[in-house]
Amino acid sequence: MNISIFGLGYVGCVSLGCLAKNGHQVIGVDVSPFKVELINKGIATILEKDIDVIIKDGHEKDKISATMCADEAVWNTEISIICVGTPSSPHGHLNLSYIYNTAEQIGAALKTKDEFHTIVIRSTVLPGTNQKYGEIVEACSGKKRGIDFTVISNPEFLREGSAVKDYYHPSVTVIGGDHEEALEKVASIYACIDAPIEVTDIKIAEVIKYVNNSYHALKIAFANEVGNVCKALEIDSHKVMELFCKDTRLNISTAYFKPGFAYGGSCLPKDLKGFVTLGHDNYVNTPVLGCIDASNENQKKNAFELVAKTGKRKVCFIGLSFKEGTDDLRYSPSVDLAETLIGKGYHVTIYDKNVHLSKLIGANKAFINERLPHLSELIIEDLETAIKDNDVIVINHRNFDAPSYSHLLKDKHAVIDLVRVNHLESLPNYEGLCW
Repeated sequence: MNISIFGLGYVGCVSLGCLAKNGHQVIGVDVSPFKVELINKGIATILEKDIDVIIKDGHEKDKISATMCADEAVWNTEISIICVGTPSSPHGHLNLSYIYNTAEQIGAALKTKDEFHTIVIRSTVLPGTNQKYGEIVEACSGKKRGIDFTVISNPEFLREGSAVKDYYHPSVTVIGGDHEEALEKVASIYACIDAPIEVTDIKIAEVIKYVNNSYHALKIAFANEVGNVCKALEIDSHKVMELFCKDTRLNISTAYFKPGFAYGGSCLPKDLKGFVTLGHDNYVNTPVLGCIDASNENQKKNAFELVAKTGKRKVCFIGLSFKEGTDDLRYSPSVDLAETLIGKGYHVTIYDKNVHLSKLIGANKAFINERLPHLSELIIEDLETAIKDNDVIVINHRNFDAPSYSHLLKDKHAVIDLVRVNHLESLPNYEGLCW
């Protein structure tokens, strides 16, 4: 394939070399005459393991060239990959001027090109950039997206120091777009790479890099705070984290990575608070660990606001315990939500097939007697009646049998899903907590 690369910095140079190595004819484009000259001499524009050899080899095989002329690059290629920088402002906003400059350049070049052209945004950009990019190309070219060109989002996950290795061994290749043939063409570029290709929505492809790197930053900060507390206690933090990482069922896994309602139960709130207090007592500041509880409380607030904005006062809870399949009410976020609603004058009905007042004992009974002393007046045994008699249905257990009750739910004022239950999202009155 004939491919042009806009931007010969880190991502652009690696993409240029690796695509050429894979057999493609590649033209690099940059506003810097120095970078263009380096590529045309077979010299890499960056210092990175193996890329110097790859660029040299690609140049010697006439697979690589570079130019400052965008028209030349677009006219002679079928795909243009955008790899220009998107630097941050001091306030965290991205400078997308380089991105949009390439849109103007490509748009101008497409004025006189009859063939369909595929544009691939490889740079890290904010959600919505793909759409605006296409609008700029349309305005500058007089052509129509989907007919004369399209814009695909294909984020890169390259790390400095291992970029070539990362290019050939990614965990996943993400491609987002709205043109089937172009998506297939871009996917074919990665056919030789042993990694899954995920074709997804454009905005998902645009945001995933931010999610990845934010989590990586969180992992580093978490490990550092654990280390600081352990050091104060004269504990070997590296051995602690080595042991932590051996749990691949919960710790290093997909467990808990589903947006939903707040956490609760007898362990997480207590142990988190205990560890933060341990740091505090040893004069160790733990801002990341310390803000987890505040974030959890904010999720409860978000759930209350979803109920409040319905304008209705009769609310039915489906699920009260902190997790389905248990009657444990201790620190259940649903108990907190019910308590808040009752305190603000809402009429609350609760259905939970596992919660029976006669069977509650010990700390569980003491907790609910303190938080919801009139629980016996709120609980109802018949779910169908509970749904029929209320305007707002709040679902907090994933095991809710949605197909059996959808016919009742569709007539309610609002169905608020805190855990994302299947078969509910098609309801006209449905709203998820954070999806």
